[in-house]
Amino acid sequence: MNTLRAALAVETRKARSSIVLRVAAGLVVVGVCGLATMVILAARSGNQELIAKLGPDAATADWPALLATGVQITAAGGLLGFGVGASWLFGREFAEGTVAALFGLPVGRDRIAEAKLVVYAAWAAGVSILLALGLLITGLATGLGPPDTDALTGLARQLALGLLTALIAVPAGWASSWGRGLLPGIAVTIGILVVAQVSVLGGFASWLPIVAPAFWAMQPSASTALTLLTVPLVPLIFGAATVSIWMRLQLDR
Repeated sequence: MNTLRAALAVETRKARSSIVLRVAAGLVVVGVCGLATMVILAARSGNQELIAKLGPDAATADWPALLATGVQITAAGGLLGFGVGASWLFGREFAEGTVAALFGLPVGRDRIAEAKLVVYAAWAAGVSILLALGLLITGLATGLGPPDTDALTGLARQLALGLLTALIAVPAGWASSWGRGLLPGIAVTIGILVVAQVSVLGGFASWLPIVAPAFWAMQPSASTALTLLTVPLVPLIFGAATVSIWMRLQLDR
């Protein structure tokens, strides 16, 4: 436990000084809120052709429209942002050539990997909270008025979507560890996005963990909520696989 605490303290300091994590968090929060604002303003423009392109969900320019837009963007953009964060946390040691120094530490590499997973979870939770607060501020700033009960429920759902999206991005950390660099993790993140899109178009996404959070957030119901039970399998399997890679890590491979 003491070694894990020490590793956690070091990884936390690394994360706090990371420009990559700050930029990734900023792009997720500012990007989602900015695009949602643009949709609301476009719906109020009076341009019928533009309003028709937005669709019925966004054309109303109210809290449901704002939150529906936020959910759709978070499902894809949030996954990419979280994937970049996970890739950096695990791939930076290889990219910056600091991995060799880890072999001389009194802390096991499996503990270092566990600390990285904890730091990633804390960072992703912070980003998800900021995003939900950002959408709340966006709605107030665009004149939607105080959120009613349904809007507050939607904001809570947005927060949950952020957290769940972070969970399905854990494979990026595994890929960066296995591939010893940043690019494998980013490639896997993009691959998850592609598989999610293809599964939706192919009609076999009902029980796919990487799609379940978005399905539930867009169409909350008992059936879509049930599919969320598959989501924890992703971080459990790939988190354990990541720790295993770091525990068996060798410099000559």
